[in-house]
Amino acid sequence: MKKEYIIKNEGIRLDKAIAQIDKDISRMMIQKLIDEEKVFVNGKKEKASYKVKINDKITLELDPPKETKLKPENIPLNVIYEDDDIIIINKEKGMVVHPGNGNPDGTLANAILARCKDSLSGIGGEIRPGIVHRIDKDTSGIIIVAKNDKSHLNISKQIKNRQTKKTYLALVRGVVKENEATINMPISRSKSDRKKMAVDKDGKEAITHFKVLKRYNGYTYLELVIETGRTHQIRVHLSQIGYPIVGDYTYSNGKNPFGVEGQMLHAYKIKFKHPSTEKEVEYCADLPEYFKKVLEKLESI
Repeated sequence: MKKEYIIKNEGIRLDKAIAQIDKDISRMMIQKLIDEEKVFVNGKKEKASYKVKINDKITLELDPPKETKLKPENIPLNVIYEDDDIIIINKEKGMVVHPGNGNPDGTLANAILARCKDSLSGIGGEIRPGIVHRIDKDTSGIIIVAKNDKSHLNISKQIKNRQTKKTYLALVRGVVKENEATINMPISRSKSDRKKMAVDKDGKEAITHFKVLKRYNGYTYLELVIETGRTHQIRVHLSQIGYPIVGDYTYSNGKNPFGVEGQMLHAYKIKFKHPSTEKEVEYCADLPEYFKKVLEKLESI
């Protein structure tokens, strides 16, 4: 499989020139192809630093995408929105996003593979569902899936540059005093338990904003917006300040009188620019029924 381009402007580096011409290929992939000597200028191999000239013919030799080892599974999905570029899913609590140890199948990735069939991202040289961000197994709510490379790269870049706005809803133990506040505490892998994350002064920056929506007897319903997307960020931050999420067995004792298993955390809303139209869009995922029922019980206490 080959891609060919004719240079119209001169004086810039080869890698930058390709990135400007072809928005469907990442800078990382361009560098990989150059390193593997699969990029030619007028039939000759060149380095990334080569300065292109007008009418240079650039040829990229691309390996066909490898077939994924994932198996498609006809698992029902709650689709909020879908077009040729993206699918917005309201993920159920308990569903794993990608297969891994202990979860070889039954994942969102398996379900997406069955739904999209041949319309999948080939980023990284492998046909796979274009899930551009993740949420934990027991966190319900909104996930963006990219249906092509252009959308995948575009949305990934928005997330990296903090141009998306992710809003969550959580029920925590304890009555939060502040109406609004920001938690700015770095997070890294826990030194005592590698399966957990922890606040660590040497960790990566992690910023969570929260607002109280309702105070109950011994509990608080919060809206949270994250600036950064560290693993387990909201769960770690809330536990650290003394208000663990109801049902979170990893970052608290998990006790709750509602019989809830897993954290009561819901990815409620996401705002970003559509990869094709570049217009700002916003999608919301309804609260799960179990979450609504717990809130109704608290109203009567």
